[in-house]
Amino acid sequence: MTMVGNITSHIKSLNWGFKADLIKAKCKYFNEFASFVDAHTIQLKKANGDTQTVTADKIVIAVGGRPSYPDIPGAREFGITSDDIFSLPRAPGKTLVVGASYVALECAGFLTALGYDTTVMVRSILLRGFDQDMANLIGQHMTDYHTKFINGATPSKLERAEEGGPITVTYKDAEGEKTETYDTVLFAIGRYAITEGLNLANAGLHAESNGKFIVNEQEQTNVPNIYAVGDVLHGRLELTPVAIKTGALLAARLCGKGTELMDYDSVPTTVFTPLEYGTVGLTEEQAKAKFGAENISTFHTKFKPLEWAVDKFVTEGRRTAYVKVLVNKADSDRVVGFHVCAPNAGEITQGVAIGFKCGMTKQQLDSVVGIHPTAAEDCIGLHLTKEENPDATKTGC
Repeated sequence: MTMVGNITSHIKSLNWGFKADLIKAKCKYFNEFASFVDAHTIQLKKANGDTQTVTADKIVIAVGGRPSYPDIPGAREFGITSDDIFSLPRAPGKTLVVGASYVALECAGFLTALGYDTTVMVRSILLRGFDQDMANLIGQHMTDYHTKFINGATPSKLERAEEGGPITVTYKDAEGEKTETYDTVLFAIGRYAITEGLNLANAGLHAESNGKFIVNEQEQTNVPNIYAVGDVLHGRLELTPVAIKTGALLAARLCGKGTELMDYDSVPTTVFTPLEYGTVGLTEEQAKAKFGAENISTFHTKFKPLEWAVDKFVTEGRRTAYVKVLVNKADSDRVVGFHVCAPNAGEITQGVAIGFKCGMTKQQLDSVVGIHPTAAEDCIGLHLTKEENPDATKTGC
């Protein structure tokens, strides 16, 4: 409960800080539910039911999203999502995480680390949309460190015989229908935009089936004076820093203090699984599809970071770090994708992302002197390609 309390206090402090910043900036702040009356008018509703309207020349929708539940019996009654895991009034106990997204694997990773019996139920593949070599390496790493996986399975119903008792999960895999009991079932199967109650039709707004908006490069919706940023954008990265950057650039443009557009193609990100995974640019699959497999060189290496020296799985050869640098041979060996599974992968990727913004080539990346003895130095000077040497296990300095 100490951890839950600390997390709750941290969130409250963040919210207070945002509110204080709005006051300092002399912004009008309404803690009320907003919905459209027309394209320039918004109705604000207080918790007690009182309403008022406000008008604006330009409106930005940034309501974010919420985790989805599957449409199966008992899911909402007995399951939780990542929004709930840090506010449980009890220890989660034996936990089933349904899903294979980065949220699912991050939650499973820290639950296992805290000593809870944790199982991940995977419908198809891990980390869809991410590089699959890295995704599979993460899965193997988590398995070695006692997270269990049920592959090729989907739940069909949740049941609980008594209040507070175990949850019986019925699921189907390749062998047929099975059941297992858990103390907690956490769904991490995706998110939806919370735009349903905004009365979009009143403003002439069109949203996709998931409640998200298709926007142009200026973040304009189909209604020119209404913009959208963050998790309500269709086909964009659902990442907090992306929403913050997009909003800041939009604000600068709207007030005439900037012209820069958001670059969604070279966004660095990190998956905070037990084996940290940092990436920027295209996956191997995407690079070969975009530029042709014959034009892509996949430079890679497997290595053992110094900080793993006392880990028994390293000495047994079961634990490895891995880096891939994808190069477009048809464009001066320009780096089009970078992926690293290693300690501090996020810190490494943040620096590499600067080179991406500058359009770096493999030669420019390799011209940098590595910092010894870091994991980052193993990302520089790669000379073996996956196409010629699929293993690429590092054997020396």
